[in-house]
Amino acid sequence: ADPRVRYTFRMLTFGQAALLGILQGVAELFPVSSLGHTVLVPALLDWQINEASGGFVAFVVATHAATALALLLFFWRDWLNIISGILRSLKTRTLAHDPYARLGWLLIIATIPAGLLGLALQNFFTTLFGAATLVACALIVNGIVLFAAEKLRTRKPQGATSDATSSQMTFGRGFAIGCAQALALIPGLSRTGLAMTGGMLNGLSHEDAARFSFLLATPVIGAAAVLKLPDLLKSGGDVPAALLGAACAFVAALVSTRFLTRYFRTRTLKPFAWYCIVAGLLALAILH
Repeated sequence: ADPRVRYTFRMLTFGQAALLGILQGVAELFPVSSLGHTVLVPALLDWQINEASGGFVAFVVATHAATALALLLFFWRDWLNIISGILRSLKTRTLAHDPYARLGWLLIIATIPAGLLGLALQNFFTTLFGAATLVACALIVNGIVLFAAEKLRTRKPQGATSDATSSQMTFGRGFAIGCAQALALIPGLSRTGLAMTGGMLNGLSHEDAARFSFLLATPVIGAAAVLKLPDLLKSGGDVPAALLGAACAFVAALVSTRFLTRYFRTRTLKPFAWYCIVAGLLALAILH
């Protein structure tokens, strides 16, 4: 049968949906840009789909929702402590000697830039889904940023715990990390990579910066997904394919989070930086 007939009834085959779901779950947590891979892989494999369509964007949102759920379940104890800390701070009107309360407010403040920018320019960022060449260039830039983060990073204070170190950042620096993360709305730039870069430049270790970026990603990805999921039905998206992609993204995100929380105890961002640069250059060569 002519494979193009599939697109009369469904935007993605189940195989394509599963592959994109796995890519989302892995690349969202690895500092290599999930949106960048979601754009580049269909373009490089010459899939006959419209990546800028509302249906495809809704599919991507569904896989993001699954990733956020995986992060929430992985860090559920941390989130209980953070939420309790925020509630305590509202009751006592102080953040003194309460690292979880301060961490909670840092995460809230760092979430604001991505939320505002996403709402203001969501149509513009959606059009970039069809700009594979631009995304490949952004992926190269992402690699350069990761190299710069390793070069410029400051050292973690000796004897500091993860939560104490994160909470020692000023709210201004937390907002700056949020602004950096917001740039990941451009496919090819990594949310995890940019957030880790900001954390490392503020004295966090690789492990602490990764954990902070994962915590920060949860409300950003989750809120965007909740707001956009209704579009899956309104835009003519394929619900069965979206559910399959979301399930694959959920499992892949859990595995990736567990791996990376261990990886960054002793390793750096350099392998991911090299990957982004080489992958971006290869993509440009193939696309042209």
